[in-house]
Amino acid sequence: MSAYYLSILSGALLTVGVSLSALLVAVALGLLGAAAKLSRRRYLVWPATLYTTVIRGIPELVLMLLVFYGGSIGLNAMIEAMGSEFAINIEPFTAGVLTLGFIYGAYMTETFRGAILSIPQGQLEAAAAFGMRPWQILLRITLPLMVRYALPGVTNNWLVLIKATAVVSLIGLQEMTYLAKQASAATRSPFAFFLFTAALFLLYTWASLVVLKQLNQRYSLGVRHGRL
Repeated sequence: MSAYYLSILSGALLTVGVSLSALLVAVALGLLGAAAKLSRRRYLVWPATLYTTVIRGIPELVLMLLVFYGGSIGLNAMIEAMGSEFAINIEPFTAGVLTLGFIYGAYMTETFRGAILSIPQGQLEAAAAFGMRPWQILLRITLPLMVRYALPGVTNNWLVLIKATAVVSLIGLQEMTYLAKQASAATRSPFAFFLFTAALFLLYTWASLVVLKQLNQRYSLGVRHGRL
């Protein structure tokens, strides 16, 4: 029995890897999407709006299967049409990271967009009045303030993203949910292994909340919080 628990622990490390990699993809897409939706150019606003609307309306499982199966078929069809015999196979880890990052990039887009809109215009105008250039205003004013306003939403998205990694087990990635199912099938003791997996997810959640709380306090230095 102990060997199964050790294998689940090894899968837990893979879960962390998938989660963090997907978070990087999601943050990058979120920043690009937020910039596009706040742009004055319609050819940037419409694709970003379509992206957030469609992705948030399709279940993670459906998108995961589309990327894992449809992505390989689509890429190989394009390569074959170009006259090449080279074949591409999307590995479960890559499919999981890209799909989760693509999905939660839509949620991050709305989180970052809302955070940027929450920045008081007076602070941006004051920075411009002091002679700051646009890139200086972006780096010194907009981004730090955006992080402060976005952290609660990012925290929520991150916690949901961690739990969504369980969906990756359906495409064969041997993370802890997949290994828990394998152990349950082999020993016919599903309760113990799934309870252990649930405890690991709770541990990740607790550790994430501790770290993100420290970040929130760091970016809230000098801010007065109103009390009722």
